[in-house]
Amino acid sequence: MSVQHRLCILGSTGSVGVSTLDVVARHPDRFSVHALSAYSRIEALAEQAARHAARVVIVPDDDAHARFKAAWPAGRPLPEIRQGAQALADTAADPEVTAVMAAIVGAAGLPGALAAARAGKRVLLANKEALVAAGSLFMQAVRESGAELLPIDSEHNAIFQCLPQSADRARAPANPAEGVRRLLLTASGGPFRRTALDQLESVTPDQACAHPNWRMGRKISVDSATMLNKGLEVIEAHWLFSMPMERIQVVVHPQSVVHSMVEYLDGSILAQLGQPDMRTPIAYGLGYPDRIDGGVGLLELARLGRLDFETPDLVRFPCLRLSFDALGQGQGACIALNAANEVAVDGFLRGRIRYTQIPSVIEHCLDDSVARGAQTPSSLAEILDLDARTRRVAAGFCDAR
Repeated sequence: MSVQHRLCILGSTGSVGVSTLDVVARHPDRFSVHALSAYSRIEALAEQAARHAARVVIVPDDDAHARFKAAWPAGRPLPEIRQGAQALADTAADPEVTAVMAAIVGAAGLPGALAAARAGKRVLLANKEALVAAGSLFMQAVRESGAELLPIDSEHNAIFQCLPQSADRARAPANPAEGVRRLLLTASGGPFRRTALDQLESVTPDQACAHPNWRMGRKISVDSATMLNKGLEVIEAHWLFSMPMERIQVVVHPQSVVHSMVEYLDGSILAQLGQPDMRTPIAYGLGYPDRIDGGVGLLELARLGRLDFETPDLVRFPCLRLSFDALGQGQGACIALNAANEVAVDGFLRGRIRYTQIPSVIEHCLDDSVARGAQTPSSLAEILDLDARTRRVAAGFCDAR
């Protein structure tokens, strides 16, 4: 079999990038690595590029360029080193690339993901911001270019698998799938699902990052603890599946075995189950429409014994409520929600604000967005301008705490 896809992995040293390379290495007959990118873990990038024979790497600046060259194994030819934010977008759209894993966390990942969509690539979307901040623009790009869009978040990947099978279901449907009543997104509830509310104020970053089921980066781990990540996933599901907000429900499922569900008009509910291992949705996206080995072990349901479900507590998880509010207010509010959260989580991880102040920062920025009458942005430049303005407002609010 000839190589099926030449991959560009944006954010290759993060948890999704590492898992992607693990799956890729199991199928050298199907996949080759064309390009890898990293922002801070440059030595790890050099090790990955050497091991997987990447032809191109993308680093942020001159210092990272020098660090990469210093870490590169002596005697081996260097890959092409591209530099800067524009290089991410250019490489994602490179004619040598057929599939892009968009795994850069935060708004920084938006230009690369959008460039891949506009270039008609197979887009393996692990970056939430492409849809949260630019849902309309991004989905329009997918439709116009004929790109394939395969969600990699475990919840959206599960829904994709449970929806009716059709030849064009990876082509950004403009309407909800026929016969679907609602989408049920599952959430673990994170590390504080049973913590007394009066103890949340003293939560430390290490405690917030100690997820009971998943191994993730620190920012995403905090988002899981606050359930802001689930709010972002509601917004993503709205755009990915053309589903009205009223037909998307969040259910807490602490075992993280049922990754999400689709309920049909006849009362049937289809669920996708699996280990809490990102290699499952990654393998699905890489191999689609084929099923390929992801290196994931057996799921022993008898040993698990039980599956629990409960309604999320919006007093405990105000960020989830704020996410639904933002989706109802429009794209401008969704941009503000995401940008404010990134600043707030960074402030919490740096010890500038308390864990319980994260939703306060977000609510302040949403109120500011409403007061300014933020409109739906029509271009990437307008999205980034609104993102930057919200970050300034959020930073000022954090400084005043």
